[in-house]
Amino acid sequence: MNDPDERPPYSASEAARALGISLDTLRRWDRAGRLVTLRDSANRRLVPASEVDRLRAASDESLSARNRLRGTVRSVTIDGLLAQVEIQVTEPARVVAIITREAAEALDLQPGSPATGVVKATSVMVER
Repeated sequence: MNDPDERPPYSASEAARALGISLDTLRRWDRAGRLVTLRDSANRRLVPASEVDRLRAASDESLSARNRLRGTVRSVTIDGLLAQVEIQVTEPARVVAIITREAAEALDLQPGSPATGVVKATSVMVER
């Protein structure tokens, strides 16, 4: 059931979270053959870690968000479970996003590091 690289597979909800998509989207992708899944003994979906890696690489520039504001992190303020990230964008503006502390740490956001504010609806996401 494990990947050839021996990393344990993700549960469906873990994979969806890692890919930044909803669990329903992950299920649709599975039914459409857009991703490879495994099943455990209880018939629950498992997503190989290599498949999550592949989809992350493919989505680097293909997020559905239309507005990408590239710039430099000015500050990261972490308080409890949340992190406020301020990005000085190349346009004459700045973007401030409230993201989880876990996301800020996973992206290794530091003042001076490059980042992109991804604007979709009323949310601002951060990618690096």
